[in-house]
Amino acid sequence: MQAAIGCAQLEKLPGFIEARKRNWRTLRDGLADLSDSLVLPEATPNSDPSWFGFLLTLKEGARCTREEIVKHLEEKGIQTRTLFAGNLIKHPCFDEMRASGEGYRVVGELKNTDRIMEKTFWIGVYPGMAPGMIEQMIDTIRGYLQR
Repeated sequence: MQAAIGCAQLEKLPGFIEARKRNWRTLRDGLADLSDSLVLPEATPNSDPSWFGFLLTLKEGARCTREEIVKHLEEKGIQTRTLFAGNLIKHPCFDEMRASGEGYRVVGELKNTDRIMEKTFWIGVYPGMAPGMIEQMIDTIRGYLQR
């Protein structure tokens, strides 16, 4: 039964991929002029990704913290997710190693990994979102960053 459902879903895959790409492109175009506040995602050259989500990173000097904008978006019904990345040695799984100072090594200051950990989050590009939903996301982000 599960295989039959999986096969039926695979038939829908091209449409799902196109919808994700369309939603991603609408977000990218709609937020392009906020490059003073946001680092916007770009596809790697010669790639054609089926986007998982839309990754946003607040730039230094942005008018808010990640926690503030995420709280605002969530209050407006826009789901977000933090990026599980950044400075992994600050994650709880490294608590014992940090305490002992053994089991890993650090090269450099890890400024970029700290920045990602503190300033980056995802918003969705789910294929079932209607154009009006994407526009609401753009308007909500734009309104909060330009207040």
